[in-house]
Amino acid sequence: MSNSSSITEFLLLPFADTRELQLLHFMLFLGIYLAAILGNGLILTAVACDHRLHTPMYFFLLNLALIDLGCISTTVPKAMANALWDIRAISYTGCAVQVFSFLFFMSSEISVLTIMAYDRYVAIFEPLHYETLLGSRACAQMAAAAWGSGFLNAVLHTANTFSLPLCQGNAVDQFFCEIPQILKLSCSESFLRVVGLIVVSVCLSFGCFVFIVVSYVQIFRAVLRIPSEQGRHKAFSTCLPHLAIVSLFISTGMFAYLKPPSLSSPSLDLMMAVLYSVLPPAVNPVIYSMRNQELKDAVRKLIGYMLLHH
Repeated sequence: MSNSSSITEFLLLPFADTRELQLLHFMLFLGIYLAAILGNGLILTAVACDHRLHTPMYFFLLNLALIDLGCISTTVPKAMANALWDIRAISYTGCAVQVFSFLFFMSSEISVLTIMAYDRYVAIFEPLHYETLLGSRACAQMAAAAWGSGFLNAVLHTANTFSLPLCQGNAVDQFFCEIPQILKLSCSESFLRVVGLIVVSVCLSFGCFVFIVVSYVQIFRAVLRIPSEQGRHKAFSTCLPHLAIVSLFISTGMFAYLKPPSLSSPSLDLMMAVLYSVLPPAVNPVIYSMRNQELKDAVRKLIGYMLLHH
C-alpha cells in the first residue's frame, strides 16, 4: 500500500492510443483554446476601452470573460502538452494547483452568472432604482464577493482532498486533476468528509441555479407582455442562450461531482468534463455578444483600430 506521501506525480488519462489521434486531439483543443482566448480577449479589451460599455452589465461580462480565460487555461494547455509530447504525468503540486485553480474559477463563474441574472432582473423590474441597486460601489462589492467565495471554496476543497491518504495507485481517469477522480484513489473513511463538503457546495450551486432560473422566468413573463413582436424576439434571443449555457454548465458539473461510482465510465466522465470545463469558456463570448449590438459595435471598432495601426 502506497500512501499519498510517497506519490510524487499523478498520471492523467491519455486521449488516445495512436499518435495520429493524439495529434488530432491536440489540434482540436488548440482550436478551442485559441477561440476562447480570442473571444474573451476581445470582450475584455472592448469593455475596458469603450467608455459607453462602462455599465454594470458589461462590468460583470468583463469579470466572466476573465474567469473563462482562467478556467480554460487551467486545464487545456496541460492536456495539449500531454497529447503533443505523448506523456501522461503531472506532478503532485501541479495537480493540487490545477484542482485549486479550477475550483476557484468554477465557483466564481457560478457566482458571477447569478449576479448577471440579478442585474437583468433589476434592469427590467426596477429600472428607476437600477442606479442605486447597482451603483459602481455595489458592483465592485458583488464582484469581490464572487471572487472571494470562489477562493474560499477552492481552498477548502483542495486542502481537504489532498489531506486524504491515497492507496489506489496514481492514475487519474480524467484529462485534468478533478476531485471525484482523485477521491477514487483514496483508501480512508475520511473521504466522507470531502464528499460532505462537495454536497454542500453542489447544494449552494443548485441554489444559485434556482435563483437564475426564477429570475429568467420572471423576465420571460415580463417580456411576453411587450407589445412589439420585435421587442419580444430581441429579449428572448438574448436571454435563452444565456439560460441554455448556464443550464449546461451547472447540470454537467453537478452530474460529474455527484454521480454514483456505478455510473462512472471513462468516456462518460470525459464527455461531462469537456461539457462543463471546456465548452462554456469557448462558447460564452459568442453567446453574450451574438445578439448584443453595443458590444458588436465596440469589437468592430476595436478590430478596425488594430488593423489601422498595423
